[in-house]
Amino acid sequence: MSQHSMIDRYTAGERILHWLTAITFLLLAASGLAFFHPSMYWMANLLGGGTWARILHPFIGVVMFVAFILMALKFWRHNVLSGNDRAWLGKIGDVVANRDDKAPPIGRYNPGQKILFWVLLASMIVLLVSGIALWRPYFAPWFGIGTIRFGALMHALSALALILLVFVHIYSSFWVKGSTEGMLSGKVSRSWAKAHHPQWYEEATRK
Repeated sequence: MSQHSMIDRYTAGERILHWLTAITFLLLAASGLAFFHPSMYWMANLLGGGTWARILHPFIGVVMFVAFILMALKFWRHNVLSGNDRAWLGKIGDVVANRDDKAPPIGRYNPGQKILFWVLLASMIVLLVSGIALWRPYFAPWFGIGTIRFGALMHALSALALILLVFVHIYSSFWVKGSTEGMLSGKVSRSWAKAHHPQWYEEATRK
């Protein structure tokens, strides 16, 4: 595709943060599921076995949280619900049926992506806070058994929510053809931008 038919969507730094978050998430999901049930314990081998998985899991969790927070600081303004977002949600049936032309024009992210962003952020925060209460030998001794048990429950629930949300994110990125190109090369086609994010396209081309 001609370079003139492409438009910048993500910088190299933004893509690095995204893929760092993605890779650390996969490692955390695998090791977390290994701890969750014996039938999935084999996944601990991705981090060198059970002992190493238990040691590395919380440190990798901090890396994932920091990478995601840096992305959140960069993109939160684009994820505030406003303007045509409610009307767009009312036309979700047309969007699912690929009749985007019948939905109101939107900016850099659609309302579904915006809601996903805030729920992901909430899940990340709960995971961090609850994980601190479970982190042996550094922080767990500071808390009582009741707090640790509650932290374990919240950690499991937020981890499950995060895994499901990431699956939704992955599915939608493939469902809307051309989306993954933006996070791989940093560019998307002008036709894709006009069709899916017309307001953002107008702002980006003006700049």
